[in-house]
Amino acid sequence: MASATYSADNLYNQANAYARAGKPGLAVLNYERAALLAPNDPDIHSNLEYVRATAQVPTEPHTRFSDFAQLVSPTSAAWLGVIGVILLGGSLLASKATSRYRGLRVTATLLGIGCIALTLSSAALLWPRMHAAVVLINKTPARVSPVPMGDTAFELREAETVTMTAEHEDYILIRTRNGRTGWVARASLGAVVP
Repeated sequence: MASATYSADNLYNQANAYARAGKPGLAVLNYERAALLAPNDPDIHSNLEYVRATAQVPTEPHTRFSDFAQLVSPTSAAWLGVIGVILLGGSLLASKATSRYRGLRVTATLLGIGCIALTLSSAALLWPRMHAAVVLINKTPARVSPVPMGDTAFELREAETVTMTAEHEDYILIRTRNGRTGWVARASLGAVVP
């Protein structure tokens, strides 16, 4: 995919096209990617939940932490971190240079620490999504071992979201939300963060 297509609007439009074409796995994958770029867009989230419900795949549970993670986009969180480092560094340098403006330096230090803490908490909440993948093919076998003739442990539904934990050649070890693990062919999955 060309870098020009990695905008929230383009991913959202692609997801809508896949949903209309009856391809829920690709629709969910593109909605998830769009949600990373535009975490506060209610249309993305409502369409994502609708496609999951239509595909009879459980929706992701909403927690206070996930709601907090949606307040700040990854780009905004990164800029907050940069601003925090500048404020904290500037206040530390100013304290070495002069003893004046103590109140301003303390305020800048606290703001810098707050910005850095917000960036770190956003990164911690985003970390699990870095390993998320969407099942692209219905009745995808999760195998006991990473070989084509391995026994099937269970099957995955198209549009189901799983966590990637390891890889071996053309197979990825996944974990479902209810804790089951198995090896899935790489071609059957789409990583949310490519």
